[in-house]
Amino acid sequence: MIENLDGIFETVNYKQSTSIKLYDNTQYEDYPMHWHPAIEIVMPVENNYKMIFSNGEVVLKEGDICIICPGCVHSIVAPPTGRRIIFQPNTTTLRFMREVEVLFSIMSPYCVITPEEYPTIHHTIKDMLVEIREEYMSSAPFSEVNIYSKLLEMLVLIGQNYSNTSNKSADYSPIVKEEYAPKFLEICDYINEHCSEDLKLDAIADMSGFSKFYFERLFKQFTGTSFYKYVNQKRIAKAQELLVEPGISVTDVAINCGFTSISSFIRMFKLQKGCTPTEFKSMYWTTEVKKA
Repeated sequence: MIENLDGIFETVNYKQSTSIKLYDNTQYEDYPMHWHPAIEIVMPVENNYKMIFSNGEVVLKEGDICIICPGCVHSIVAPPTGRRIIFQPNTTTLRFMREVEVLFSIMSPYCVITPEEYPTIHHTIKDMLVEIREEYMSSAPFSEVNIYSKLLEMLVLIGQNYSNTSNKSADYSPIVKEEYAPKFLEICDYINEHCSEDLKLDAIADMSGFSKFYFERLFKQFTGTSFYKYVNQKRIAKAQELLVEPGISVTDVAINCGFTSISSFIRMFKLQKGCTPTEFKSMYWTTEVKKA
């Protein structure tokens, strides 16, 4: 259930004295469009579960695992009966590790782990999520530490296997991925830090030491998306954070996030979030807008 919803922003009520929240959910309740800073991991245990995103929808079968990245706007349609694990850990303190930050960027806005797409790791991740549920319910000493250790192990497994399943190009080789992974982690880290600047493909390719053509191909293999789409994902993520701040206009947000025109910002924001920046801001600041 959503316990605290302001507009479309959910404040996650973490378990007392922890930074984690988990529901062993059996309620028949649809969740409206919302987002939150925490990641959300959902796994149906009984019956299917429909997740709706701005770019489409996913029907999770029993045992499928959906990882919703921070800031992803989504809604949920629940069946009349069923049961599912809904796990919301605060990952803010984990994102100082650049590999975690890059993984969230690569998975964004969400990632679905199924036995068909991830046959080598699905069963392990499923078991770990069940173990997290049991640990959460037990409230044993150091349970939060144990839960975060399992979460990190899950992220490691996904990070090591994600590119292999999301990239199907004939010339792709895991050996190439392993050889160039440190370099592309540095590149992604640089983009994350400088996304509001005028980043050009040619300049970043020169920085990597590869030709433009080869860099573009390797970058897409590593991240699962194109260079400019990745840059825009980071810009929109930053814009989403700024839009909930009081006293900042949509135009100022566009400029501060590296967009050269307000129209391109609005178009890109709607494409990724399913609403315009003004609509997003209004939904979040409903009370403040009415007062004004």
